[in-house]
Amino acid sequence: MKLTVRPLTPDLWPALEDLFGTHGACNGCWCMYGRIGSAYRKRPREKNRTAFRAIVRRGPPPGLLAFKGDVPVGWCQVTPREAVPWLDRTWRLKRVDDVPVWSLSCLYVRKGYRRQGITSALITAALRVAKRAKAPALEVYPFDAAVSPSASSTGYVSTFARAGFKTVVCRAPARPIMRYDLKTGRSVRRGTPDPRQPRAKRRAPTRGAA
Repeated sequence: MKLTVRPLTPDLWPALEDLFGTHGACNGCWCMYGRIGSAYRKRPREKNRTAFRAIVRRGPPPGLLAFKGDVPVGWCQVTPREAVPWLDRTWRLKRVDDVPVWSLSCLYVRKGYRRQGITSALITAALRVAKRAKAPALEVYPFDAAVSPSASSTGYVSTFARAGFKTVVCRAPARPIMRYDLKTGRSVRRGTPDPRQPRAKRRAPTRGAA
């Protein structure tokens, strides 16, 4: 599928509204969960829509829209982690360290277009955006479908693993934190040797050793 991925600027707001529909994508969230948590459920969807539109108007673009022709078919929120402060209020997703990572915190694909590579295209574009912003790493918070088959607006572990992300911590079995190291262009699991460092020479086995 041929796609165009563009930053969500104010002029593209009507396209996001078309994609999210009257329900605001995930139960009227309008991509506010990472900012205010479950409080988004306690207020009218219109208020969430207005709040997110103000964020888009203020800039910089809080995410990316994927288009097939003129049809908006996918969305991902990609920002510095500081823009989604509610993550630190959730014990599963609180910060791993002080690295100033960027976060891909939300994904949404239009019904009828799922399982067609749109999520992968958005991830690739998000990596480019974060790298241009000189972020050291892009962090994600997917569900592991092998542990829990729950629907996810943050993507699945298998999808990010195929893109090169690695788990850096897993405080709950179905909800790891994964990262892609943008400095090296590859992912490095926390606690493993840095691939930029030379490997130690292996000693030849002692003659007669088993």
